[in-house]
Amino acid sequence: MTVNIHAVNFEADSKLLDHVNKKILKLSNHHDRIIKVDVFLKLDNVIHNIKDKVSEIRVTIPRHEIFVKQSSKSFEESFDWALDSILTQIQKVKEKQLPTPSN
Repeated sequence: MTVNIHAVNFEADSKLLDHVNKKILKLSNHHDRIIKVDVFLKLDNVIHNIKDKVSEIRVTIPRHEIFVKQSSKSFEESFDWALDSILTQIQKVKEKQLPTPSN
């Protein structure tokens, strides 16, 4: 599993990067065929001084690409929400891939 973390238009501190890395590595416990994970951390509405923190996660699994975008007042919170959504979607993909038991 390849993990890419992109901080767009700002420098992410090591505490934030460690938080993201630690949680992303747990994805492999939920699906063993994850090829790539891209995480984008962005500041939204910088022009209007609102500065919401946006986290986007894209997970690539064979024949599937899952994308989630969440925003909040902190990167950790928006990332955690996005990760929860990703885990839910991964579970749905996994359920669809399981063969149905035959009688």
